[in-house]
Amino acid sequence: MNTCHNISKNATSTSLEIPSFTLVAILSLGTFIIFFQGFMVAPILPHLSGLFRVSVRHVSFIEPAYLLSYGISTLIYAPLSDRYGRFKVIIFSLSGFILITASTGLAESIDQLIFLRLLTGLMAGGVAPTTIGWIGDCFPYEKRGHALGLFFGFMAAGTAFGSSTGALLTAFVGWRALFWIVAGMGLLILIVLLFNRRSFLQKKQTAAKLKNMITEYYNILKLPRGQRTYSFVLLNSMFHSGIFAWTGYYFFSNYHLDEKSVGLALLGYGIPGLLLGPMIGKMADRYGRNKIIPTGITIGALSTLLLAMHLPLPLSCLLVATLSLAFDMTHPLFAAIITTLSERKGVAIGLFAFVMFMGYGLGSLILSLIINIGINESFQVFGLCAVLGAVISIFAFKNEK
Repeated sequence: MNTCHNISKNATSTSLEIPSFTLVAILSLGTFIIFFQGFMVAPILPHLSGLFRVSVRHVSFIEPAYLLSYGISTLIYAPLSDRYGRFKVIIFSLSGFILITASTGLAESIDQLIFLRLLTGLMAGGVAPTTIGWIGDCFPYEKRGHALGLFFGFMAAGTAFGSSTGALLTAFVGWRALFWIVAGMGLLILIVLLFNRRSFLQKKQTAAKLKNMITEYYNILKLPRGQRTYSFVLLNSMFHSGIFAWTGYYFFSNYHLDEKSVGLALLGYGIPGLLLGPMIGKMADRYGRNKIIPTGITIGALSTLLLAMHLPLPLSCLLVATLSLAFDMTHPLFAAIITTLSERKGVAIGLFAFVMFMGYGLGSLILSLIINIGINESFQVFGLCAVLGAVISIFAFKNEK
């Protein structure tokens, strides 16, 4: 089993010294920038559509190309982190992400842009799941909710600032410079991680052979607890990605906002996670995930259905924040459950990241395919599906603590 750098030679798993939350924050910075660039493109789809003279639907495939390739790559990186160490995998993945992101700013056609986004997903997939694995190594279950709440708060903040700040920057510096700025931010984070590398030293674990790894996946998925948790990770990811990938277009279509105004409208997404993420994690540790998860899914469903009603602009901006809150009340809790399903946390977390990002890609793809019925009508379909999911979750997670 992987251990943190600060476990004494004679320490057991019960005497593990919990690392500083500053270390969690430093590692989470890498995830912040990954999610920043992952969602900064969605609000500028109309701008790219006009620039490259293609339909918005054609441009929208940028999102699933990135998200699906990201999901596939996590199955590779997580087991590697068991063998070579979490830190080395994070550094490799972040370095490749920086290089491809900088290259994306040179794209000359929408097809080149889609291809480079696919490569970006393949390179970036080692940061977030490996960080979750490190948290699983270093924090006992009763403390894990707090650490994962902080981590997912950075993730939500990256999503929020990527969509809002990304749209704002595009209005001033253009979309190419946006990718170069992100690459520069990633480089700064990489330098910070390298200067703190001694804080993340850990013992290596012999990696499982392919046959054993597949067996481990099977053993996890044959557990009823694993089946329902991963199923909800997939469906919840599809819901949030589908909605958020098109929220920028929602404001553009319904309120006729420009890129700058769309960025301001989306600014509320991620604020709940940034401010309340650790608190939500503590609440789950104290009161039980069986109460927080169904509540979070319900909030997400109601937020989407209300957005579909085309309410006044200030109310729609507020609903963006409650939609973000719904994510913060579900995904970090799923991650905490999954870290208990197997002793090989790299395998379990890799599967979690794979399912999550396949859900992200499928959600944005499905909404892209049905968008012709109308943006509000598409939101209604997703919202009604989430209502059904909220009801089912009450029974699915009734025994979770």
